[in-house]
Amino acid sequence: MTELKDVGAEIYRFRLRLVAAGVVVVLAFGGVVARLAYLQITRHDDLLEQAENNRTAIVPVVPNRGLILDRNGVILASNYSAYTLEITPSKVGDLEQTIDALAQVVDIQLRDRRRFKKLAEESRNFESLPIRTRLTDVEVARFAAQRYRFPGVDIKARLFRTYPFGELASHVIGYIGRINQAEKARIDDSDDEDNYKGTEYIGKLGIEQSYETQLHGLTGVEEIETSAGGRAVRRLASNPATPGNTVVMSLDIKLQKLVEDLYGDRRGALVALDPKTGEVLAFVSKPTFDPNLFVEGIDSESWAALNGSIDKPLLNRALRGTYPPGSTYKPFMALAALETGKRTPQQTIFDPGYFMFAGHRFRDDKEGGHGTVDMYKSIVESCDTYYYMLANDMGVDLIHDEIGKFGLGALTGIDIQGEVRGILPSIDWKRRAYKRPEQQKWYAGETISLGIGQGYNNFTMLQLASATGIIANDGVKMKPHLVKEVVDVITHASQQTLREIKAESTAKAENIAIIKRAMVGVNIEGTGATAFKGAGYVAAGKTGTAQVVTIAQGEKYNANVAERYRDHGLYIAFAPADNPQIALAMVVENAGWGGATAAPIARRVFDYWLMHQYPSEQDLAAVRQGLAPAPIGTPRAVADVPGLPSLPNQPGVPASAPATVASAAASAPAAVVSKPVPSAALAVPAAARR
Repeated sequence: MTELKDVGAEIYRFRLRLVAAGVVVVLAFGGVVARLAYLQITRHDDLLEQAENNRTAIVPVVPNRGLILDRNGVILASNYSAYTLEITPSKVGDLEQTIDALAQVVDIQLRDRRRFKKLAEESRNFESLPIRTRLTDVEVARFAAQRYRFPGVDIKARLFRTYPFGELASHVIGYIGRINQAEKARIDDSDDEDNYKGTEYIGKLGIEQSYETQLHGLTGVEEIETSAGGRAVRRLASNPATPGNTVVMSLDIKLQKLVEDLYGDRRGALVALDPKTGEVLAFVSKPTFDPNLFVEGIDSESWAALNGSIDKPLLNRALRGTYPPGSTYKPFMALAALETGKRTPQQTIFDPGYFMFAGHRFRDDKEGGHGTVDMYKSIVESCDTYYYMLANDMGVDLIHDEIGKFGLGALTGIDIQGEVRGILPSIDWKRRAYKRPEQQKWYAGETISLGIGQGYNNFTMLQLASATGIIANDGVKMKPHLVKEVVDVITHASQQTLREIKAESTAKAENIAIIKRAMVGVNIEGTGATAFKGAGYVAAGKTGTAQVVTIAQGEKYNANVAERYRDHGLYIAFAPADNPQIALAMVVENAGWGGATAAPIARRVFDYWLMHQYPSEQDLAAVRQGLAPAPIGTPRAVADVPGLPSLPNQPGVPASAPATVASAAASAPAAVVSKPVPSAALAVPAAARR
């Protein structure tokens, strides 16, 4: 039997399915339209920004670091551009294998690998680190041809900091280095975070560190259109970086070089300043180091040599080295005695060659003593017994209070970081310095040796130079500073360093005049007379010799002991005595008597500054050996000395040489010929041995 289909029912079901499908299609299209409306209208601005960001990149523009100049415009620190080969560790699979492969393309030495390893340990994994710097054009072309083989490796053009005179004045100029994690954290927490985006280097020492803000400049930005691979296509907009300002130091780099040459291989420190302004003219610490080693990260071998050296070349002796002042302390003790009424200029003592206190014999340097001694003679002949008695009469706390007025044992406030206080002892100081009760007690016998600058006394040459400047400046205390001015690189406006008076009068004028007269006598008829024989000016000074090791009762000083156990030679001075233009303090470590080893260097410094004279080559060689108290040979005019640091386009420098190249060329030292020294010049009279 044939079954008939219900055509109407099937049509109805078909229509239902059609309607359902239509509804689905409409809903789907509705969803698409709604999504399009959401994306194109509601999120238009947001998505446009994202698309633009995918197409463009905001890149920081690191500013050129400012120059550092000496007071005469000689460039001490500058920049130059060069190519570097850099690796981003996070983008490289096998780092060692990659470096080995790179070494087949460009020259990569073992020291480059060590430096890279050190940088990698101190940096984040995604940072680009140099494996080779200062690539030649041939090396750049060779790598570019094989660049496809090295993902995560690239060549970049970078500015490098350079110090054209190498070791000269390295402690005070300082150096820059790559920003470490601690410095990065400090920057991120400061208001300068944006200004250091893209910056990889920061001042680490000296002027580079202390004047970081002025030297760094202002970071700019560039908007760059990038390809799908992330490479720059074109620059869309830019806000250029502002270079760092120029820092002009008060230092005279020629004077600095002269002093460093005079020290030779000996250790020590010298600070020379203008007593009327506080401007530092020379700031010497010997031995020195080459700051260029630190710019890209020093290799382990060089670091071990510097850090492990017994001579401690990394120590800034002028700023952080503390020494007993020895007899250079006596003028300040005498002035303190006048100020407190403990002595008058005419008051005398009899010196038998020793001072007895509580059964202990404090010996004078002169066997048999100086006889009858007043204040003038005590300074000129450097009589220890006079100051043993004076210290006993004053007591440690009165000495502390009076000597403290000259800034000894206190920070001077100089404009570089790292200064130390030294020690100006007192009863309270000893109580705080020691833990055991028996060590905290001050014993009366400890006061005696303070009078001759021994005992607990320990000061920096910066402090001693500043204190000498106070006497030279008739009691007015100026704050020492190393920077003369900061020049705006855009407007060329100069911001002068203010001359800061720290104290108007530390002592009465008539008392200072008495001390000045005695210090002049030192260089005319006393312990500094030999060094200043024939000088074309009148200088005031005081020699000093500081014990390194204690000499037992009944024993005499033996100059033939091991070199590092010998006495330090010290000297303080200013000139001209009636109108001081320069004051200094210096120490030559383990060199013996200050009159024979330190004062001769000071004489050449004054000859340079006041007479514009430079020692003969023969004289330079003799002074380095401690063999020439007074100058020998014919002094040279400073302008005629080859090899001194100079301005570009000056004699001896090609007119076409750029500033940095010219400065570097001018720094090449002239050969110093060690000519025979006349035997008459080698004799050191007895008066110079104190």
